[in-house]
Amino acid sequence: MKYRTFALILLTIVYGFNFIDRQILGILAPFIQEDLDLTNTQLGLLIGLAFAVFYTTVAIPIAWLADRYSRVNILSISLATWSAFTALTGLANNFIQIGLARMGVGIGEAGGSPPSHSIISDMFPKEERASALGFYSMGIPLGIMAAYFVTASLMGSSNDDVDWRQIFIFLGVTGILLAVIVKLVLKEPVRGSMEFDSETQLEKPPFIDSVKSLLKIPAWWAMCFGIAFASFVSYAKAAFQTKYLIALDPTFDFQTLVIILGIMNGTTYAAGAFFGAKLADKWGSKDIRAYGLLPAIAISLAIPVSLASWWVPSVELHLMFGTVFLLLIGFYLGPSFAIAQTLAPINMRAMSTALFFFILNMIGMGGGPTFAGWLMDVFGEGYTNVESIRYSLSVVTLVFIPSIIAFFVVSKVLPNDWSQAEKRNMELARD
Repeated sequence: MKYRTFALILLTIVYGFNFIDRQILGILAPFIQEDLDLTNTQLGLLIGLAFAVFYTTVAIPIAWLADRYSRVNILSISLATWSAFTALTGLANNFIQIGLARMGVGIGEAGGSPPSHSIISDMFPKEERASALGFYSMGIPLGIMAAYFVTASLMGSSNDDVDWRQIFIFLGVTGILLAVIVKLVLKEPVRGSMEFDSETQLEKPPFIDSVKSLLKIPAWWAMCFGIAFASFVSYAKAAFQTKYLIALDPTFDFQTLVIILGIMNGTTYAAGAFFGAKLADKWGSKDIRAYGLLPAIAISLAIPVSLASWWVPSVELHLMFGTVFLLLIGFYLGPSFAIAQTLAPINMRAMSTALFFFILNMIGMGGGPTFAGWLMDVFGEGYTNVESIRYSLSVVTLVFIPSIIAFFVVSKVLPNDWSQAEKRNMELARD
């Protein structure tokens, strides 16, 4: 096995741990909510805004460091930090305490993706970058699957016997051990090694210059909003799916449910991410607009599927529609990650990911669950628990529409921005 393949797998596992922590809060939401006596709005804040604000803002200065110093060191320290706060989440006794723990997790996870994206881009040429980043993005579905499996393996024999605190502590300790492995075995690649024949001393631009450079790229902007609005829907759905299914059919065995949801995420969502990236590279080699068109088409198909999933009468039918939904939303990950890295100047790649994730997660992660939880409390005044979730998530699904528009804009402006990026990189090589 080549080293770069091993490194990509290890980085994907780290990314998976990132999403294990995020998803586990949504899976265990009914039990945490009951134990700590939280409202739907408070629960949405914990899953969304309380985490996202710190995750997105801290990522920017960390990315500035990652463009200058050892990305491996930053990644391992960040992983150890968020894992420690994950363990502390299991010790919380009220909304304030668990909120502070979630903020700490957000600060740690801020140092995960920017250095990882930059490392991958220095190991794979641009012709393979969407595929490599698409593989890396499979850490999302695989992490989510692992979160469900961990829950199923550590819960008791009945729906009422779920020790959510034990699960958070177990995950935190495991993540700290993984941080040690990352530090010991991962090597720091040469910056720009896939663009240049030999090591080149790249200028380190000031922070403000980095931001200005990226914000002048129309396709980069449009891609950010496209994936952000799409994630607004997917994060909201993930945050309240188990709560909805328990309310829809309280007799359905919870352990069986989380195993099924884990398999769905680890197969169909992962397949969408993998094949979406492969298709984008293949189609994109003939028509660069594919990196925008493919996500737009997939998300368009996801709208009726998502709406149907909330209105079918049984858990089984919801899971069937949910499987198709996961396949479709996986398609936009690889193309979006590739755009963020390829359009960015080589010496700003970590910053590109950080700013990209700032927009993505403030809107998607911060807005989706928070808005959905607030809507549930609003609809809950006149409807049953099941109905309030249905109405809330149906409204949220319509946020896919601006995402589709944004990705069509990407397809229109990307050819020019892609060629301009290639020219910039050649100028950096000559300088």
